[in-house]
Amino acid sequence: MSVLGLKINNLDQAASDGRTFSRINPISGEVASEVAAASLEDARQAVNAAAKAFPAWAAMGPGQRRKLLNAAADKLQAKTPDFVAAMAAETGATAGWAMFNVSLAADMLREAASLTTQITGEIIPSNRPGSLAMGVRQPAGVVLSMAPWNAPVILGVRSLATPLACGNTVVMKTSEICPRTHRLIVDALHDAGLPEGVLNAVSNAPEDAAAIVETMIAHPAVRRVNFTGSTRVGRIIAETAGRYLKPALLELGGKAPFVVLDDADIDAAVAAAAFGAYMNQGQICMSTERIVVDETIADRFVEALAEKAKTLVAGDPREGNTPLGSVVDAHAAQRLEQLIRDAVGKGAALAAGGSVRGTIVDATLLDRVTPAMRIYGEESFGPVVSVIRVGSIDEAVRVANDTEYGLSAAVFGRDVNRAMQVARRIESGICHINGPTVHDEAQMPFGGVKESGYGRFGGKAGIAEFTELRWVTVQDGPIHYPI
Repeated sequence: MSVLGLKINNLDQAASDGRTFSRINPISGEVASEVAAASLEDARQAVNAAAKAFPAWAAMGPGQRRKLLNAAADKLQAKTPDFVAAMAAETGATAGWAMFNVSLAADMLREAASLTTQITGEIIPSNRPGSLAMGVRQPAGVVLSMAPWNAPVILGVRSLATPLACGNTVVMKTSEICPRTHRLIVDALHDAGLPEGVLNAVSNAPEDAAAIVETMIAHPAVRRVNFTGSTRVGRIIAETAGRYLKPALLELGGKAPFVVLDDADIDAAVAAAAFGAYMNQGQICMSTERIVVDETIADRFVEALAEKAKTLVAGDPREGNTPLGSVVDAHAAQRLEQLIRDAVGKGAALAAGGSVRGTIVDATLLDRVTPAMRIYGEESFGPVVSVIRVGSIDEAVRVANDTEYGLSAAVFGRDVNRAMQVARRIESGICHINGPTVHDEAQMPFGGVKESGYGRFGGKAGIAEFTELRWVTVQDGPIHYPI
């Protein structure tokens, strides 16, 4: 297996000290990727390359940037077989999940391409006669992008597409868990003709992550930081960025509530809950983790969802014969097993699943979960969903909000006006009525509240995150000064 190098100034290169690290296949234990482990000097070199490329890229006309990003979308889709193989080897993902990742990521590149002519300002009335006052948006500079392993193509592309469209240059710190998958993204953009130094990739050994990230955040040329991942790591990123006064966009963990009102269409709710809870083995920041269901329909709902869950068996994604694949590693599987045992030991009913075989975890449904159980509050990030029964709408809202997270949510009910009233009371950045908690579109403002982070990816909301808004005036005529 060849060693995957760093990508700096559009060139592959080994780490300056020759170090490498390995990503292991979670199912087979074989080496999935052998990758260069960047030194601190390598990290600085990548930022320097982006800084050097920034003036020309920022000055490039929007039509040319649009053309390159559209071409990158085509190049990305052409690499679909490579992404399928890389994601299966590095993260245990199914082919279906990998193909969906590539499809949505290509849409994100095309949406970013369309934004190049939407980076607009405004004329602001001035109190000074003869003064033309403008609010002007300009590229910020070098953007440090960090994306996770769970939706690696979607989130990897999202971390860099809008920054590039806005005229920034980018250094992508690839995930230690899916370095080959993330490098394929960078290669697709370079294949499209991206100029030298505009997009650079730095891979690092897991033990070096904190030092590598701080080195790049501290670099004077880095003007924006964006991170998608766990709340634990996001807090470290935020603290580091704050210390160096660098704006950060953070999309972090979730514990998405799925509220089922007493007038819900149970079949539709079950289908959406199963998709939201178990797609990609529940390893999505928007995954349905808590189903808050009115007790008058709870028995029927749980019975139907349990029957659906029993059909969602997990297996080796390389064999391609099961709807679910592997969780990311043995530690994740062991933690899920502990959460299930804790809940059952404290009175939860195991309605479906519960089997853990190495890193293979079947779709699991826990009924009658209470706050005494760890899984009530902890993000499981796996194919395990909890049912909490409630007696009123007020109790449903209280339970839905009884979490430090606030990313995605869903409300099911035939009376849409009533469901909308419930949705307005839920503390989350995203809420879907009669739809699953897992939903993403390239043009939508995507992000959370509370410990799910701050800032918004997607569409015009992303423009505000990755540009500087400047006040510029042109003054004409005599001006009276007091001194």
